[in-house]
Amino acid sequence: MLENGFNSGNGTLGQGGAMFGRQAYVGLSQNNVGSLTFGRQYSFSTDYLGGNYSNGGQTVAGNYGYHINDVDQLTSSRINNSVKFSSANFAGLTFGAMYGFSNQAGAFAGAPATGTAAAPVAGSSRAYSFGVNYANGPFGVGAAYTDIRYPSQATPAFSTAIANVTTGNIRDLRTFGVGGRYTIAAATLWALYTNTRLAPITGGATTFAAYEAGAKYAFTPALTAGAGYTYMHLSNANRGHWNQVDLSVDYALSKRTDVYALGIYQIAAGRNGTQDLQTQIGSSTSYFSTSGTGADNQLAFRVGVRHKF
Repeated sequence: MLENGFNSGNGTLGQGGAMFGRQAYVGLSQNNVGSLTFGRQYSFSTDYLGGNYSNGGQTVAGNYGYHINDVDQLTSSRINNSVKFSSANFAGLTFGAMYGFSNQAGAFAGAPATGTAAAPVAGSSRAYSFGVNYANGPFGVGAAYTDIRYPSQATPAFSTAIANVTTGNIRDLRTFGVGGRYTIAAATLWALYTNTRLAPITGGATTFAAYEAGAKYAFTPALTAGAGYTYMHLSNANRGHWNQVDLSVDYALSKRTDVYALGIYQIAAGRNGTQDLQTQIGSSTSYFSTSGTGADNQLAFRVGVRHKF
């Protein structure tokens, strides 16, 4: 598998400029057992939670509906130098585990950057992830755990900033989550909880918790409307919270082409040191930056046409 990502507006490569920065792996598979793959691959937080049980994964809100800067690894959690086992489907049950090696001699558990500004010495990152998911008929439930050591030393680096909150030089990013989904006739309901701890090399750790729930309803086979609510909360070294509401409608023109419209509103509350907490809609700063000094809310609208190849 080789998957490239680029900016459709200007053609620049995504994922830090890597040619195949989305996915790049090879492996083996066996019916009724599973697959063993090697390379740059998604963590189980992305595989099991992001697409199945989140507002961003269940509606056309997409990256606008995921949590701030994807610190809980729901949509863009890619692990370099990884060995990954993904089980076959056993009557709806799947599970797996992976380990991403540091690729640095003498630093099996990863290492921070050293040296000076004039002569820096790069460190390394290691990661592991595991998860389990059950989906059968109208019901689904899943859980996943991901741990990334020295996330800033990965290539490209994992984001550890949360809006305008600086969490420090992170030694360990640990996140876990559990979600569920249920379909009743034309309606689908879902809920998800994630808990992410960012522990710096020095200083206190910051905990980011997100609670979300949503629903969508297919009025016709072509027309679907969705709504979601997310509460995000900071505790320990930093404090504050965000409330976010997502509304969307999607109309399928054909099996591969649809038109959609969505609206996202987010508001922040809290203060750390001398600065008030700001908002930031979306899983990356490539969508929106923070709301800016003196502003505690953001409102975004989007209308688009989508064609699936």
